[in-house]
Amino acid sequence: MTSLVRSHYRQGMDGGNRPRVARAGIAVSIAATLLLTGACAATGTDPGPSLPTFPTPTQVAAPPTPGADLEGALPDDCDRLLKVADLGALLGLPLDSVGVRTTVGVPAQSVGRTERVACQYSGTVGGPVGGRTLLGLNAAAYVDAAAAEKQWRLNADAEDGDRREMPLGAASAVLIERRVEAVLMVVYGSDTLTVILPEGPRPEATSRADIVSDLALRVLPTLAAMGPAPLAVTDPARAVGASS
Repeated sequence: MTSLVRSHYRQGMDGGNRPRVARAGIAVSIAATLLLTGACAATGTDPGPSLPTFPTPTQVAAPPTPGADLEGALPDDCDRLLKVADLGALLGLPLDSVGVRTTVGVPAQSVGRTERVACQYSGTVGGPVGGRTLLGLNAAAYVDAAAAEKQWRLNADAEDGDRREMPLGAASAVLIERRVEAVLMVVYGSDTLTVILPEGPRPEATSRADIVSDLALRVLPTLAAMGPAPLAVTDPARAVGASS
């Protein structure tokens, strides 16, 4: 189940009345078609292919598909960043046992941040882990790559714990490991991504470092597709991941 706190976007539509002559032409065409159809039915002949149809004004003015972003460099639905089914499978949990809550943040002009989305993935009520928090994802977009890298480095340096720089495809990342959680902080072009994995369920012989790097490589292509980035993200299946 997904609970969303969404930004509101303005939508505009062009409208107006069609010229009278166009309406008259359509009426004549319809009348001619009806006469031709009636004549063919009376003689038993095939009227041939039907005339093409055109969308009505209501169809033309239909709103965008629900969930589609009208503007911005980040999805406004965390399930589009990382599907709950994918996280459940990665952690070895049953289907439909994970839910996500999306919180859309506000810009921060002082650091050049234009957008922010925070995602909290938790176990569903009645599932094997109850309502326990399973994962946190924080994605942010900045005015340019320099602003993103500056804020990424500032945030990473403020974290306590065992840390190491690590390769992550075309992105730069810092892994911070603490007793209760692993945090992977990534910068990629003008976007940053933070993956927070608390100590919890995971497949045997899989480290928290392996999981957070896998998760980041699943999310980065979505960020790259929505906003400008200097390099292509390496395919998760071939990327260099973290070792335990």
